[in-house]
Amino acid sequence: MNKTKVSIIGGAGYGAAEILRHMLVRDDVEVLRVSSKDFIGQSVSQVHRNLPGYDHIKMQDITPKKCVEGADVVFLAMPHIITAKVAMELFDQEVRIIDLSGDFRLENLTDYTRDYAPEHPCADRLGTFVYGMPELNSEAIKNAKHVASPGCFATGIAMGLLPLAHAGLLKETNVRTVAMTGSSGSGVKPQAGTHHAVRVNNLKAYKALHHQHRAEIVQTLSKAGAANISLDFVPVSAPLVRGILAVSQLDLAEDQDQASIQSLYEDYYADHLLTNVRPKGAAAEVVAVSGTARVEISIETRIDEDTGKRTLCITSAIDNLIKGGAGQAVQCFNLMTDKPAHFGLDNPGLWP
Repeated sequence: MNKTKVSIIGGAGYGAAEILRHMLVRDDVEVLRVSSKDFIGQSVSQVHRNLPGYDHIKMQDITPKKCVEGADVVFLAMPHIITAKVAMELFDQEVRIIDLSGDFRLENLTDYTRDYAPEHPCADRLGTFVYGMPELNSEAIKNAKHVASPGCFATGIAMGLLPLAHAGLLKETNVRTVAMTGSSGSGVKPQAGTHHAVRVNNLKAYKALHHQHRAEIVQTLSKAGAANISLDFVPVSAPLVRGILAVSQLDLAEDQDQASIQSLYEDYYADHLLTNVRPKGAAAEVVAVSGTARVEISIETRIDEDTGKRTLCITSAIDNLIKGGAGQAVQCFNLMTDKPAHFGLDNPGLWP
């Protein structure tokens, strides 16, 4: 069997751990190298406790070009800014890039400088990466050389709204979303506002209306068919390790009802085997998708008895590290290597 040769740059974080968890067990993949500025010389088994038996793969402090030597695909699993600078050293190489950071998701430099950093190291590359959401861009991903894997909140929220955008039902619309996320989304290094002691018995909103994924979500929905939409997004830090639960509300069009919206979603996701549109009355839940690349979506509508106001509520649940991160990157890898997006990812979730 011809194996696809893979390297990872930025091997110490949770994203890299998930990539390795999926890549190391595959017969069609060979992990060539893992580079990192941390834990140099230690094996991936020492760094990631869920990966015993891989002592031969060491964390190496090597140049990006050395890391990708002989590789077909490289995963970039580093923070923004750092990733862009590394990517600049690889653009002239043959290797295909899947980037997990936010450096190449946005097309508009103004959005990037407002939400991420005052400057972009290679602003001319914005808009040149294929946005790695298989439910929107599967054909483009297959042939892409450079892919930008979506953000966690962007994935959870957009997955709940893509069918509406595609059907032309997100035009001149205000979407109001509250989304709760687990602590692993803050990364492997604890911070004053994210470590266990201040999260375990706590709920708190942060970056209300100004989270960096808001522009990415609007851009994604616009590509799917939305027009002139606004998004009021409030993220909430939740006392769980994995998962995002996004609850989006908007006005329900006069010619739509529960049954028509339900049918719309079921049709849109019919060929996406990892997405489960729940029947009426069954809510999307994090525990059903935690540890998997699966998505759950539930739909509710209401017409107010007094005012006649029509409201549509879409709830979507994902694992922030898998579908919201490394697992979606693996979906892109699958498409780029002539496999279905769900290949190796269709395991059921744990219950409870």
